[in-house]
Amino acid sequence: MTSPASDSAHVEPIKVIDLFAGAGGFSQGFHEYAPEGHASSPFVSVAAVEFDEAAASTYAANFPDAQVHAGDISVWDPGDFTDAEVILGGPPCQGFSGLGKGDVDDPRNLLWQEYIRVVQKVSPKVFIMENVDRFIRSGQFAELNKITAPGEELENYELHVQILNAADYGVPQARKRTIVIGTRKDLRPVEHPCPTHDRKAHAWQPPLDDQSKTRPLPWVAVGPAVFDRTKKVQLQDFPDRPGDDSSPLGLRQPGPYLTTELHIRRAPEPLSLARYAAIPPGGNRHDLRGKHADINGESVYLSTKSWDNHNSGSGDVMGRMHSDRPSVTIRTEHFKPEKGRYLHPTEHRPITQYEAALIQGFPPEFKWYGTKTQIARQIGNAVPIGLAKALASVVYEALRNQKRSSRD
Repeated sequence: MTSPASDSAHVEPIKVIDLFAGAGGFSQGFHEYAPEGHASSPFVSVAAVEFDEAAASTYAANFPDAQVHAGDISVWDPGDFTDAEVILGGPPCQGFSGLGKGDVDDPRNLLWQEYIRVVQKVSPKVFIMENVDRFIRSGQFAELNKITAPGEELENYELHVQILNAADYGVPQARKRTIVIGTRKDLRPVEHPCPTHDRKAHAWQPPLDDQSKTRPLPWVAVGPAVFDRTKKVQLQDFPDRPGDDSSPLGLRQPGPYLTTELHIRRAPEPLSLARYAAIPPGGNRHDLRGKHADINGESVYLSTKSWDNHNSGSGDVMGRMHSDRPSVTIRTEHFKPEKGRYLHPTEHRPITQYEAALIQGFPPEFKWYGTKTQIARQIGNAVPIGLAKALASVVYEALRNQKRSSRD
């Protein structure tokens, strides 16, 4: 969304391609990173690929200098962008997600191979692939590792892989993701960024072998970071802005909507309202057991037989967020409390798309295209801005600090 300013003239711009780009969370984090002594970012988004037309329109609106391919990645030719130094992307993760069926034959599992095809064609200095934490234990990850062997597709790259938690980088959200960093072998390998925050910061001690390390900051609590900002903002109806030919990419998508316009009111059923009111701070579906409410003159049981019989598994269903800690992972249906801990910490309602976007780190002026549901999906699928920004910092140091980037 931002572009390099004149103070970045001393740093050669770093061209970036974003694959499976979604709304552009990965790109936004890279654009928000500014090296010490500079007011803006050296990273320039030159191309993006996104199959979903609403998300592609959102990306195009916020990164107007990038050429956006709104369609199937398998037919996209990156030939015009072989000077890009960095490739980013998070291939669809539904086949690996613990929320789904974990189908090893899900065709979406193979889309990472299209990502590799682009890497082979462009030969960037660095590529970063993001996926759910389960990806590191999948057969597809094992295949990815194999193709770095001599004679294979990625023989010129060295992979470094870690599961990172966005909360460890100042994001008010506990979101774990597998981060694969591939560095071309003529460069010193790019390491994952060191955490800046820690859940137990108050008790943290420096490693015995490195007493120079500074104490990390505490995790960022979602209450002060997000809900204190929205408690005086009025809920509103979703603006009616049908798409026309002036929409980005000419795709006639509804919009644009600023992040601040996504504080959308809903009209829950009376039973849902009664359930929300019966759940205490930090509570969940278990607090509904044995409780009834008068709804239209009838005593209605607030729990369900299924919930009453289900004592194991996640306790996040119909849960209120905890104000004093990071939120749970923001997913695509964060507006449905029956999907997770998505009730407001104190108010009797689910969180809004505005609040979810703030948790993910999107700026207030970010422009969104699509229906309410499509925008919620874009928010939930995004790489948290703070995590992407941390990754940008280590990529910058490797590519523009020659003493640290070249091999001995």
